[in-house]
Amino acid sequence: MDDLKKRVNRLVRETLKDVKVEVAEEFDRNFEREAFFNEKWARRKYNDDKSRGLLVRTGNLRRSIHAEITGRDSVVFSSALEYARIHNEGGTITVTRKMKNYFWWRYHTVTGGRAADGFSNRLQRRKDGSPRNNRHNRTLTAEAEFYRAMALKKVGSKITIPKRRFISTHPQLEDLLKGIFLENAKRIFEE
Repeated sequence: MDDLKKRVNRLVRETLKDVKVEVAEEFDRNFEREAFFNEKWARRKYNDDKSRGLLVRTGNLRRSIHAEITGRDSVVFSSALEYARIHNEGGTITVTRKMKNYFWWRYHTVTGGRAADGFSNRLQRRKDGSPRNNRHNRTLTAEAEFYRAMALKKVGSKITIPKRRFISTHPQLEDLLKGIFLENAKRIFEE
């Protein structure tokens, strides 16, 4: 009976360690796949920066995933970043004055700041209202237009953030957990 108890305790201990490592790797791979396992993430509306993936600007969100074995029977995955939940679960956020200032700053950063004449960089238009085909207008990218549109939103209006899960349960994850358990059980109980 003592031998069985030792083997069960060893099975639980080793399975939790393996789950912590293997599942953390799978959650990290979600950023490479730009999907939650086989569920593709919603694309960005304005995607001028093809060099970076979805949910990756600095890599902080991806690196923030933390795994911890709690007690004797579970592994908890989390992120301490305040914006992790809205990206993982989706939702709406309310536009604030601070956000508008940030988007104006981003707009001016992307477009090269204010023009020498003191006017903000915006599309130059013909008398009929259509944009001119000049170098200045061509430098204004879709990203700049996105920041400008965000900066022009009214304080108190809502922005919808699509759900892009990177931590949660999934049938493929459950299969992985079963596989880890069965492999450890076979190895420990066949010794």
